Amino acid sequence: MEHTLSPGLYIVATPIGNLGDITRRAVEVLQQVEAVACEDTRVTGKLLHHLGFKTRLMRYDDHAGEGDRERLLALMAEHPVALVSDAGTPLISDPGYRLVREARARGIAVTSLPGPNAAVVGLTLSGLPNDRFLFAGFLPNKAKAREDVLDELSRVPATLIFYETAPRLEAALGAIAAVLPGREVAVGRELTKKFEECRTGTPEDLIAHFTLHPPKGEIVLMIAPPGETPVDAIDVEALLRAELATSKASQAAARVARATGLDRKELYARALALK
Repeated sequence: MEHTLSPGLYIVATPIGNLGDITRRAVEVLQQVEAVACEDTRVTGKLLHHLGFKTRLMRYDDHAGEGDRERLLALMAEHPVALVSDAGTPLISDPGYRLVREARARGIAVTSLPGPNAAVVGLTLSGLPNDRFLFAGFLPNKAKAREDVLDELSRVPATLIFYETAPRLEAALGAIAAVLPGREVAVGRELTKKFEECRTGTPEDLIAHFTLHPPKGEIVLMIAPPGETPVDAIDVEALLRAELATSKASQAAARVARATGLDRKELYARALALK
């Protein structure tokens, strides 16, 4: 950069896998700031070592308290300070929201540098509709809460995007199969790395695949909007029969309607006939 950075907070996106994805502007800012606030000093230290320089590192993670925040705010009032996450764009399912909010409230300049983001990379690879999408962070760990979230978002007319971990992937896919039967799903993993993969199919197909090929690392999980699967490709009767095994006709019709976008009244009539 041709000028010295002004005091303030600089939100810097870092690579999600391939270190070549860091921007020139990000490198220049990380070189000039007084300190870098980061989730894990070991992870960010490796990145700075790869880039060929050292900068003071200050830990700021989910467990950071008010005292940690105050120290950073006091520093950035006088000097430029960078905020990074372990990978990708800070604040997206990562700490930093309160720090940015308080900096703005105190009149401290905040600048955000665009860069890598796993949710967007996954969406562009998936082949799912991308004119409208909803990023919903991580699904809850407990089964009931996970199903409740999926049910709450079932009618959103957009591709749903979640982050997930490899050990929880099968449970997440099972919940999608139960709550959103018939929806197309995409799983993106190892994004930007050598073994990058984005696989699409039904939740059942994906469970079968990843049972044989256990995934590693963090995952982007995407679900097609309601009504995106062609009607003639949906086995409506099979979906209704599966729901009727444990639900009333009205409940079965409602769940299949949410999953497919088909008319609830027509589905109810078919459910009654099957019942």
